[in-house]
Formats: sequence, structure tokens, C-alpha cells
Amino acid sequence: MNKNLFRRYMAQASDFDPFIIDVSHTEGVYVWDKSGKRYFDFISSICVNNVGHRHPAVMAALHEQMEKYLHVMVYGEFIQQPQIDYVARLCSFLPPTLQKAFLVNSGSEAIEGAIKLARLYNKRAEIISFRGSYHGSTMGAMSALGDTPIHDRFSPLLPQTVLYEYNDLGAIEKITDKTCCVIVEPIQAGTGMTVPTVEFLKAIRQRCSEVGALLIYDEIQTGFGRTGKLFAFEHSGAVPDILCIAKSMGGGMPIGAFVASEELMLLLESDHPLKGHASTFGGHPLSCVAALASLNVIVELLPCLAQKEARIRKWLSEIPQVRAVTGKGLFLAAHFSEDFDTNRLVERLMSSGFISFYPLFNHSAMCLTPPLVATDEEIDEAMLLFKNVVQSFI
Repeated sequence: MNKNLFRRYMAQASDFDPFIIDVSHTEGVYVWDKSGKRYFDFISSICVNNVGHRHPAVMAALHEQMEKYLHVMVYGEFIQQPQIDYVARLCSFLPPTLQKAFLVNSGSEAIEGAIKLARLYNKRAEIISFRGSYHGSTMGAMSALGDTPIHDRFSPLLPQTVLYEYNDLGAIEKITDKTCCVIVEPIQAGTGMTVPTVEFLKAIRQRCSEVGALLIYDEIQTGFGRTGKLFAFEHSGAVPDILCIAKSMGGGMPIGAFVASEELMLLLESDHPLKGHASTFGGHPLSCVAALASLNVIVELLPCLAQKEARIRKWLSEIPQVRAVTGKGLFLAAHFSEDFDTNRLVERLMSSGFISFYPLFNHSAMCLTPPLVATDEEIDEAMLLFKNVVQSFI
């Protein structure tokens, strides 16, 4: 009955039926449905629940803040201590050029704000992104989407948006003094956790500096410990001009941000609040206290993530059908042959109590992005289940 009512009243983003779980409750790495069935959440709600579901530190922070106040005014108009506490802590882990944040509600909004900030900076129009990328579903963010058929469904989008091949040094020379910004994922999720060379990322950084274009990193999925470091740009040392974050930022609560230098952020200030950027619910106090609690937990988890990655890779190495494993940290993809039916594999895994999915633009791979809090025992139990399902799959 609930399924019928869900279909009746809720607009759908997908017709993928196996994801219809009638959720009862969650805890840590687990989701239970109303029949009592337990599922391993091995995609962390698409990299949202890095600290797992309902982490005690996050829940305690939410309860404490709920006793004080909820929404009081549109973002930036009132002083709210949860916002200050969170951003100060966040910036303590970031380079000197990334020390001021604009808080929003989602990754798409963060990308939109970053594009606007770049245009205010150099007054240019051209936006460069890469094939196979995903940056959000709003019109501006979708303009940078690395998939032409999706573009075509909603065109016209932003003009002067250009796609080049990811991890191709030949694309670097296409960045010119007409380029407003380059938007790049430091590890590309949609193609199956594709890790670029350090040379590629450093070359983009250097070229953007040479021609006056701004480098925007989309760390909406890769941020907050997902790749083994707090942020994926730390693997290369190529620091962006603007950092976009969201998803796991709030420990399960909706929040996002774009972060830049004070010099850049001052461009948003004007004599009219809508000349720069605005967000009614951006920096909601509940989301900010949850984000701070989540960040503190993740910082403590960082030293053990390499060992957890190695554990999952070892399990995958024992599955003959897995041809390659890509990614870093707990941001991994298992690759199969091109004719492997991952649609049916997702269904089979789901019916066995294992939640996973394939990357947006690569249906011959499976995402493995469990909560960072997963214990060795939970990883072993989940990966044994994954191994058994894959090996019995016909």
C-alpha cells in the first residue's frame, strides 16, 4: 500500500523499482525496512552518510540545538553561532586561499554560486568542464554536465559551455584568456571513480593561473574523508580557487557551501542583497551543528581509512568477475565486463540485503562507497555477501 501511495503522490526521479524500500529505521551502516529486513548501505546514500546513519555525535548536536532555535532569518542577516563555529573549524583544515564560505543547501547550489562568483571576478562567459562529469541538476550546474544527450533534453542551457576529455593533457591548452572558469572533479564519479594523474590536475591549476581563469573543484562527493584525505585535492596538492562541498558535509542533514578567498568573496557584497548571491535556508542552524559534529568524527577516522580501503580491495581481488578496481579511500568502483548486467546485479544485491548502484555514466561498474565508520567486521560481512552474490550471478 505504501508503495502505491508513494508512486501516487511523490514525483519520481527514476523508475528504478528495486530502490523502493519502505524505510523503518537506520543505524550506522544499516537500513531496515518495515518488514524487518536489514540492508548494508554500501553507497552511503550516494556519499551523504560518511559518518553512517544517525551518528550519536550528530544526533546529540541536533537535540541540543533544537532546544535553542531553528530558522531565524535568511542566510547572512543574523549572527548565528552554529554557522561561525562550523566554518571556523572547517577553514582550520583548508589552505590560506580557502578561508571564507558561503553556506547553501545542496551541491547544485554550491556549483551555481561558484559560477556566479567566477563571473563576477573576470567578467568572462566560457565555462569548461569534462565529459563524464556530473555537477548537479539545476540549469547552471547542468550546463557543465558531461553528457550531451541530457543537455539536449533541456537546451538551451548556459551559453559558451565547453566539454573536453577528462585526464587529457591536450585539453589544457584549450583554457584561454576567454575562459571564465574550469570545473573539475578531482576524482570523477560518474565514469566509475576515475582517478586522474597528478600531472593533469597540476597542469589545469597552472594554466588557470596563467590566463586568469578560476579553478573550481567539485568535491561534493569526494569531500570529507571519502578518498582517504579530508579533501581529494590534498592528493595532488593542486589547490582550487573555489571549493564546492555538500552531501556528507551535514552528517545526514542538508547543507552545502562554496569556499574561496576573502578577496573573491568580497565580490558578492554590494548595496543590494540580490546582486551577489542569496539563500533563505543556507546555513540552517540544525545543519551547521550536525556538520560540525560530523567533521569532528571524520577527522578522527582519517588515519584508519587506508586500512579499510585495503580490506575492501582484498575482497574484490578474490572475485574473478571483477576486472579492475578504481578510486581512492572508500570511494571505489568494481569494474566488470561491458556485457555484465549490472541492472540485474543491483536487484540481486538489493534482494540479498546489500544496497549499491552503478556509476551514472558507466553501467559496467558498481560503486562501493560505504560509511567511513564501517568496522572491519561489518566490511567483512558485507563484502562476503557481495562476493557470494556476484559469483553466483548468471
